[in-house]
Amino acid sequence: MADTPPPPTSPQPSARRVFARGSYLEYRRIAEILRLETVGGALLLIATAAALVWANSPGGEGYFALRDTRIGYAPWHLELSIGAWAADGLLALFFFVAGLELKREFVAGDLRRPATALVPIVAACGGVAVPALIYTIINVAAGSDGLRGWAIPTATDIAFALAVLAVISSHLPAALRTFLLTLAVVDDLIAIGIIAFFYSSGLEPGFLALALVPLGLFALLVQKRLHAWYLLAPLGVATWALVHASGVHATVAGVLLGFMVPVLRRRRDGGPESGPGLAETFEHALRPLSAGVAVPVFAFFSAGVALGGFEGLASAVADPVAMGIAVALVAGKTVGVFGSTWLVTKTRHAGLDSDLSWIDVLGLSLLAGVGFTVSLLIAELSFGPGSAHDEHAKVAILAGSLTAALLATVVLRARNRHYRRVEAAERIDADGDGVPDVFQPPRD
Repeated sequence: MADTPPPPTSPQPSARRVFARGSYLEYRRIAEILRLETVGGALLLIATAAALVWANSPGGEGYFALRDTRIGYAPWHLELSIGAWAADGLLALFFFVAGLELKREFVAGDLRRPATALVPIVAACGGVAVPALIYTIINVAAGSDGLRGWAIPTATDIAFALAVLAVISSHLPAALRTFLLTLAVVDDLIAIGIIAFFYSSGLEPGFLALALVPLGLFALLVQKRLHAWYLLAPLGVATWALVHASGVHATVAGVLLGFMVPVLRRRRDGGPESGPGLAETFEHALRPLSAGVAVPVFAFFSAGVALGGFEGLASAVADPVAMGIAVALVAGKTVGVFGSTWLVTKTRHAGLDSDLSWIDVLGLSLLAGVGFTVSLLIAELSFGPGSAHDEHAKVAILAGSLTAALLATVVLRARNRHYRRVEAAERIDADGDGVPDVFQPPRD
């Protein structure tokens, strides 16, 4: 009779693993999103720099005059400044794409599996709750009147963060990039809910009810797989205009429209069919426009702030609103994302994938503190464009995001070198026997 083998000392293949590799199709799809968002992030940085230079140049008055120029049709509640058109109009396209991405992730992506979805969802919630708590504590302790801005430091800017990640980390495992993208997707969903429930005012139920008509027609057409833009675009614009007139922030209309688009393809007999669904088709067509035009233009008209030299910066630093935002973005996001990920991993008796380390998660948690697009939007909704708190909030968003990006760079570049050495060693040991086939040290 054969001897009974000793019990294994290493984890079984069935053991729970956090950041394990997803499906190949999901990997390819996310790789394409990362590529587009990275390009968008570069354009976002250029637009931000251009706005800051112009706003603080001798011709800075021209920037603010352009941003505050009002155009549109007043009887339809659509006479807005150019800056407001960028925030309410162009960002609706950004949130439409976010709605498509959210629905696809939870219907057909890796997030459809509760075990996979749990970690990024909990991490995103922690990354919202802790910064909001830190901001509130700082402003309450200072007796500030800026508590309305509690949600400003809760958002992660995926385009900005991925642009930083693309520059500093070319060898990080794909699972980490996927986690950052998934975290930002859930973060967007939370931000949408915050904007809808906490930053909508003067609610007009009549306009909101009327918005259901074009929204319903849009849903009917896309459910029948009709995607003629000359039909869908007017219905989308009508939904946006009526939601805007209702007092609910107009970007919510973009999310609602995105949620109406079907994700899975269907045969005529009603069965599932392989290949991209309508949501993926729309996303592929509109993401370049969102990342390459809508978000950079919004950043250009929102990021411009007159720093006012040393006195202006000193005034911003002394404002508890600015202090709360900066500390919450850098420390709050890191503690919230990293702490929540560690906690949910340990409580599930799980562990990191064998290829990863907790220092990798710390680097991504720092990078999650890069808040920009949605943070700027919430700042304007909180205090009003051009107000003292709004200007100080923008300075803090820029400073906090830059600090978070620099700290993440220090951590992730070190990890990038580590993974590059591991990759080089694997290439040297081609037969996988643990003995180098070529005796030469891998180069950094």
